Amino acid sequence: MQAIEISAFGAPEVLRMCERAQPVPGVGEVLIRVAASGVNRPDVLQRKGHYPAPPGASDLPGLEVAGVIESGDAQAMAAHGLQPGDRVCALLAGGGYAQWCVAPVEQCLPVPAALSDAEAASLPETFFTVWSNVFDRAHLQAGETLLVQGGSSGIGVAAIQLGRAWGATVIVTAGSDEKCAACLALGAHHAIAYRSQDFVAEVLRITRGRGADVVLDMVAGDYVAREVDCLAEDGRIAIIAVQGGVQATFDAGKLLRRRLTITGSTLRARSSTFKGAIARALREHVWPLLASGAVRPVVYRSFAAHEAAQAHALMESNRHIGKIVLTW
Repeated sequence: MQAIEISAFGAPEVLRMCERAQPVPGVGEVLIRVAASGVNRPDVLQRKGHYPAPPGASDLPGLEVAGVIESGDAQAMAAHGLQPGDRVCALLAGGGYAQWCVAPVEQCLPVPAALSDAEAASLPETFFTVWSNVFDRAHLQAGETLLVQGGSSGIGVAAIQLGRAWGATVIVTAGSDEKCAACLALGAHHAIAYRSQDFVAEVLRITRGRGADVVLDMVAGDYVAREVDCLAEDGRIAIIAVQGGVQATFDAGKLLRRRLTITGSTLRARSSTFKGAIARALREHVWPLLASGAVRPVVYRSFAAHEAAQAHALMESNRHIGKIVLTW
């Protein structure tokens, strides 16, 4: 099969088309003929040598795909209501930049009928991540306020829509007026242009001094102290990336006095059992919203698979709004 490999650590140009053996599904797995592969920040980090694949995972990049089940563990498929020929999207630990991949059955979800392959491939990494952190870890509730840092990112556009669907007030930060407008169009109630506005002051103004109940943070670094300053009492920060650095200094006394929680997680190395539980929650709570159109994928641009380097360059430029996808 054809695949995209990381020939050496470095710039986008190190991604190259190669020939690899078609993978073989094991117990509890399916073989998927890939139609589209999502592109995500962790792929960029892996390409640069900063995010190695977990033990046992493919060295090929790619954490999400959409395609058709060709074969696999029949008993496991039956237990999850799947069979060969079904269109699915799947969360992977690696190997998604290829014409075929294997995935644990419990990490596969049926593609809503109205969605294209590219739209379906844009779902797993972001929706699994948002559900796990905003709802499972930070326990967002209806009537609360959610602050999403980087609202125009793939994670951000999912968090906006899910937060709004759950009855939360959604505030986002974004890097330009254009991106702020796009976030508002997707359902955010308020958008803060972080280059020209102080998000702490704006969040407190919008909430009349109360603060945000949940912050979804992809920055970390010096953002953490500022997020502490704009949290409501009993507020929660969920950190999912460290684009602003791994070191953070903040007033711990504020955590004590206002009963704040700072949590964080990564998803890639977690077990299939853990990811399968998220998949079941998504199928129950989110997939009906996708089927009805209340929540929708946001694909900024699709590239042919051999243009993976261009896709990564776009990702690093931060010009996009939503997801970037490779098609096979």
